[in-house]
Amino acid sequence: MQLKELMSALDVLLEPRRYKDYAPNGLQVEGRAEVGKIVTGVTASQALIEAAIERGAGAILVHHGYFWKGEDAGICGMKRQRIRSLLQHDISLLAYHLPLDGHPQLGNNASLGSVLGFEAQGQAGEQDLLWHGCWAAGDDAAALNAHISSILGRSALLLGRADKPVRRVAWCTGGAQGFFADAISLGVDAFITGEASEQNYHMAMESDVAFIAAGHHATERYGIQSLGEHLMKSTGIKVEFIDINNPV
Repeated sequence: MQLKELMSALDVLLEPRRYKDYAPNGLQVEGRAEVGKIVTGVTASQALIEAAIERGAGAILVHHGYFWKGEDAGICGMKRQRIRSLLQHDISLLAYHLPLDGHPQLGNNASLGSVLGFEAQGQAGEQDLLWHGCWAAGDDAAALNAHISSILGRSALLLGRADKPVRRVAWCTGGAQGFFADAISLGVDAFITGEASEQNYHMAMESDVAFIAAGHHATERYGIQSLGEHLMKSTGIKVEFIDINNPV
């Protein structure tokens, strides 16, 4: 598959121009013109790059790429080594941040909701990135936390009342703890995201809405996998997801 064809297909599918983002979406580092295999992952770390090199990939497709707003623009240290590895092996890096969070079928929020068995009913908040719906099991917050921990394979952090009955839920993957107030305003019983901040404990206690931090990496593994599976089916290109463990 031609790299230009891959870029065009992803831009049409994910519509990056719809989002005000913190990093450039699309092609970030240009490699070879012909791509025979894609490696996907959550973050374009050195470990993922080395795994892609070992597998002979022509492109890496991730959620977390490079060149974030506010960071030092210099190509030094870890950034230099990562980009050097990509260029030495003629591997392209493509990254989609908010567009991958927000895609209604393949995105992180859609995929996490499906994996956890939530019935999505709508989207709200900044750029419609806050999803909400129902948890059919309808148990308490402790049971929901245990369910999430079991599905994601890591111990989630529950803030708030453990015996809080939970039926309506809101969720946003990654570092969306700042959406908690928006979730509370929706009248949900629990909010699920990746990370927690100090104030989230007090908000959970005072609002009586459970807050569950299930891991930034853990909650964002599923969108990139869905995207890779879609590319395999729609284009026939080989795609392999590699999960580089991250406890955060």
